[in-house]
This record gives sequence, C-alpha cells and structure tokens, in this order.
Amino acid sequence: MPTLIDYAKARFDYEILESTEAGIELLGLEVKSLKLKHGSLEGSYVLIRGGEAFLQNMLIPPYQEKNTPKDYDPRRPRRLIVSKKEIASWANAAKGLTIVPISIYTKRNLIKVQVALVRGKKKYDKRESIKRRESDREMSRVMKDR
Repeated sequence: MPTLIDYAKARFDYEILESTEAGIELLGLEVKSLKLKHGSLEGSYVLIRGGEAFLQNMLIPPYQEKNTPKDYDPRRPRRLIVSKKEIASWANAAKGLTIVPISIYTKRNLIKVQVALVRGKKKYDKRESIKRRESDREMSRVMKDR
C-alpha cells in the first residue's frame, strides 16, 4: 500500500474523528501523474451533492503538458466511489464538521483515497500539539543518548 500523496498538515489543522477509504474516478493522465507522486491535497474537501460524493479542489497536474487536452482542469471535481449507505452516514454526521482527504495510495492496482470526518482545531489546540510533539522529540533524544 504505497502512499502516493499525503496531506500531513490535515493531522495538524484538524482533529480526526473518523476515517474511511474510498475509490476515486480518474482519467488516465491523472493516474499516471499520481503514480509519479505529482499532485496536492492542500485545501481539498469532500462535497456531498445529489446522493454522490465529490472531491473538490484537489490538484493533479497533467502528466505530459504538451499532450494534455485543451479543456483539462487540474482542479476539477472528482467523483468518489462509495456506497450510498456511507454517503448517507457522512451527510448525517457532517453537521458542523468537514470531510477532508488525508492521503492517496494504491491498493493492488486501484487508487484509493483515505477520507476523514474532521473538526477544525483552535489555535490553542495547535499550540498544544506542537508542545507535545517537541516534548516527545526531546524524550526520544534523551533516551537515545543513554
């Protein structure tokens, strides 16, 4: 399960409540670009519309700039492949919460997206995360030196 793209800042900016995996509908040139680890999940989110889930604002640059169709939009909405039951549970749980992609990875020969239901962290929560991370690093340094 090699990770193609990871949105590490999401773990810092958001409190992850629940996560799941979903398939994603891509064009051939997007698959090739993702397998080269080109792309970004920065600022992307999941929108539920008409009983379907769409990944909005995800950047996948063209695989070959010269061979790309003229009307290709690198930030186009991409449909997520999830069950209707899962979409309904997201729609019910998403009151006041956000659904964001955490990472994109391969599973056998498929490309999957790890999607999480998140709540935004406040500034003081982020400061606490930084303090905890620094203290863990300090403890590991001290233990390593022994």
